[in-house]
Amino acid sequence: MIVEAWHQAYGPMNDSVFDQQKSESDSVLSAPHGGFALSPRFYHLRAALEGPLPGLPVQLRMSPQPRPGTDRILDPHLDCRRAGVLVLIYPCGDEPCLVLTRRTDAVDTHRGQISFPGGSLDPGEDAVTAALREGWEELAIDPARLEIIGALSPLYIPPSGFCIYPTVAYAAARPDFVPNLHEVAEIIEAPLAHLLAPDTRQVEVWEIRGAPVRVPFYAVGHHKVWGATAMVLCELLALLQTSEAERGITDGVAARSMATAHDPRV
Repeated sequence: MIVEAWHQAYGPMNDSVFDQQKSESDSVLSAPHGGFALSPRFYHLRAALEGPLPGLPVQLRMSPQPRPGTDRILDPHLDCRRAGVLVLIYPCGDEPCLVLTRRTDAVDTHRGQISFPGGSLDPGEDAVTAALREGWEELAIDPARLEIIGALSPLYIPPSGFCIYPTVAYAAARPDFVPNLHEVAEIIEAPLAHLLAPDTRQVEVWEIRGAPVRVPFYAVGHHKVWGATAMVLCELLALLQTSEAERGITDGVAARSMATAHDPRV
């Protein structure tokens, strides 16, 4: 089912990589690795990612306001720069974490901001292949040690003109991160329990391009995770928090409408 869902959402993918990962799926999800047993929450996450996603309505909970143009992802004729990003869940100590990076001032876009590993699709790539490649190039994350769990909803970023396609992956052991010093100024490991805590989500009013903007963000250490990264996180955390039964039919109808309006094949 996962393979079919990927093809429907993204078109052709790197089946050789996926098949190798999928063959180890049952053991990864049922047995502890490196002292870490997968939480029952992740069984639901995998199932939820195979089905309808909450999509834009949930992403917008963490969107700066005003932020005109975000809903352009619904435009089937949207011409944007396509990028794959890697949302990696892995054990750090005795709890699951996500890895984020603070970008250097040497990169072309989103300088100094907190982001997932990711970047533009190379010619002939799909979103999954690009996300895995970027994880390797930015942090030396070995794609052979990852299991693809699924995909989150695509998101349009008005300031840069990117459409990002998040790939969710799981590593049974913490990767030995090695930052690419041209792209990565800092590695940030965020425990999921911290991200899910209500006090982690905060709101401030910032001045952006000379105008006041209401900015929700996740407080992670001294960092403020906002913008597109926070919007992607919001959908992931919503899926982790909500059972499939509680999500119900309403979100499914909204997600199907979004998928119909904008075909995210890459």
